[in-house]
Amino acid sequence: MQFKKYTKQRNRSIQGLRSFKDTLPKNIKKIIIKKGHIFSETLNNWKYIVGDNLFKFCYPKKFKDSNKFGVSTLVVMVKRGHEVDLEYSKKEIKDKMNNFFGYNVVENLKFSSFDYEIINQNSENPKKANVTNNKYQKQIKEVKNEKIKKSLIELTKVFKQK
Repeated sequence: MQFKKYTKQRNRSIQGLRSFKDTLPKNIKKIIIKKGHIFSETLNNWKYIVGDNLFKFCYPKKFKDSNKFGVSTLVVMVKRGHEVDLEYSKKEIKDKMNNFFGYNVVENLKFSSFDYEIINQNSENPKKANVTNNKYQKQIKEVKNEKIKKSLIELTKVFKQK
């Protein structure tokens, strides 16, 4: 491979196929490494960090890194009714996260509650699902190509299940 020197973004580059991380500018790489790494590792190891009991009721939503105006904060979504359990284990979660990364990553935890039952009730409305199915059923029957007609019918079955 030949090396090019003095390009705009970096001092040298490799011609040919490159990995995605090599094509990004240096400033963007720093941001991704700084912020994205912490949140992705937190998501991957959330069960280990909070334990089996709390894992069923909460998940991390976003991570705000520290700057000169504020401290680093992890926002956690909690199922309604389990906020107190998470509040009592707040210090334990911060300690486990900081030990996992090896340095002081999280200084503050914020909790945001959500109502799981309301979300499920809205998505499972059988009246609306049948109305939309009947609305498009006539149009599907008018399709002349049999393969397309079968695939559309299967697609509506998948939407019914969801």
